[in-house]
Amino acid sequence: MRSQKRRRKENKTDYLKRLKLLKSERPRVVFRKTNKFVISEYVSSEAAQDKVIFGFNSKKLNEYGWPKDAQGSLKSITAAYLTGYLTGKTILKKKMTTPILDTGMNRSIHKNKIYSFLKGLIDAGIKIECKKEFFPEEERIKGEHLKNKIPFSEIKSKIDKL
Repeated sequence: MRSQKRRRKENKTDYLKRLKLLKSERPRVVFRKTNKFVISEYVSSEAAQDKVIFGFNSKKLNEYGWPKDAQGSLKSITAAYLTGYLTGKTILKKKMTTPILDTGMNRSIHKNKIYSFLKGLIDAGIKIECKKEFFPEEERIKGEHLKNKIPFSEIKSKIDKL
């Protein structure tokens, strides 16, 4: 019990939320953001033991044409969308079960990176319900607000060929 309190105090684990996700007995797509990247993992659980099937971080977008001068924006709304899109396409390609989104301790604020990531999953073909007004504007998803222009459509078309 002591370690649970420690992880809660360190703002790492919400045990009530985790219990609800585990009771669903469905795999999860785990979304995490760091100071540099957006991280996505497809996780299944058996007897409360998590097993990561595959995972990406937004650094993987470099392989699809992310510009070298825009490395600082690998944590942006655009990077979150494209990471979600890549994750969704991989789930469909491997014919895996439709997952539940696990945002962990991240606050769910409308029009932020979480909803950009979720829109990427939905646009890839994963069936997750969400209200459209929660998603960021299309200009922000395409990276038009960034100082360094991102070849959004080129990257997305390369992911489609996956």
